[in-house]
Formats: sequence, structure tokens, C-alpha cells
Amino acid sequence: MAHYALLDENNVVVNVIVGRDENDLVDGITDWEAHYAEVTGLTCLRTSYNTVGNQHREGGTPFRGNYAGIGYTYDPDEDAFIAPSPFPSWVLNENYVWEAPIPQPSNEHGWDEDRQAWLLPSDYD
Repeated sequence: MAHYALLDENNVVVNVIVGRDENDLVDGITDWEAHYAEVTGLTCLRTSYNTVGNQHREGGTPFRGNYAGIGYTYDPDEDAFIAPSPFPSWVLNENYVWEAPIPQPSNEHGWDEDRQAWLLPSDYD
């Protein structure tokens, strides 16, 4: 079983589907990305369910930065799927993960974009 991201004309993921493994040969089809692109009329790229933050969860080779999700953008220069930025102040790191401008404390905090700070629920007025 393989997963494929369907992209719009702006390289934004509009759907993720489960499809055939890349090496499956069915009815003469050998290129599943091309097949799903033809069937849907959208650009289709394989995505790895086990890749997050440019790391493979099971120790394998990471593939395309992150597992694609609806709303993610595909960056062809990096060959990576990138999640939408959660806040304008956050920056994308070298592993295609968004980071706050201030490291998150170890206990439960939420990011407050207006204050540019991590806050506990009790900090909100």
C-alpha cells in the first residue's frame, strides 16, 4: 500500500489517497503517479506515511520531507511537502518543520502570536 498526494496548480495538496505500491504491475500500469494524475486530472506525487520532519519513523530513508496532508505545499526545489505555517512569526527549519521564534518550554504551553510568547492556559485573560 502506498500513499499519493494530489496537488492543485499551485502545488497545494487537495487530497491524499491510498493506492498501489510503486512496484505493483496491474493491467500494464507501471507508473502509478502518472496513472493517478491521468485519472484525477491533478498532479500526483507519492508521499511517505512514515516520514515526519525529514526523519523516517522506522529508521528507513525519509521521503519528501513530510507525509503530505491536505493544505500542505509541495516545494519542487526541495522535493518536500511542507505544512502550512501555524503562525506568521514561525520559521521553517532544515527538516521542513515550523519552529517558534522562542523554544517551547517543557510543560504545557500554547503559542500566543500577539505576545510572541508561550503561555499556560492560566496566563490568558
